[in-house]
Amino acid sequence: MILTGEKIKQEVQEGNISINPFDESMINPNSYNYRLGYDLYQIDNSILDPFSKSKYKKIVLTEEGFTLQPNQLYLSSTFEEIGSDVYAITLIGRSSVGRLGLFLQISAPLGHVGTNHCWTLELKVVQPLVIYPKMKIGQVSFWKVDGEKNSSYSSSYWNISKPEISKIFEEI
Repeated sequence: MILTGEKIKQEVQEGNISINPFDESMINPNSYNYRLGYDLYQIDNSILDPFSKSKYKKIVLTEEGFTLQPNQLYLSSTFEEIGSDVYAITLIGRSSVGRLGLFLQISAPLGHVGTNHCWTLELKVVQPLVIYPKMKIGQVSFWKVDGEKNSSYSSSYWNISKPEISKIFEEI
């Protein structure tokens, strides 16, 4: 069951959902808008190999903006720290930004119960698109879980509050 915007607000007030900083004007009917952070990683796409650590160029976004290019993968993070010990979350793009040709968070939208941090975002565009720090870029929804919660969740991405490259090479 997905939470309504009013329920999200109530759960933030009760401490069951953490959104920092929280702004009531960012509440939607079934989600909360999140903003883009300042750090952007441009992944070196000359060759990507799951057995090797990805190379990237770090870019710090400024008020002048940065133009994303097609055929290039970028990683960034949410400006807000978001999480819950009660609800699972999903992070998706905003349709208004998607209509500009930005694919956001298409392969890893699920956030597990018990995580609370700035989330890594995957960005890909079909045409050049200028982005800015703290622009509303996506939405987060909160979902009631059914079944016994596993409070021991952790991973190599857990509680990291900056963009994070793939760590699949550590698993192989």
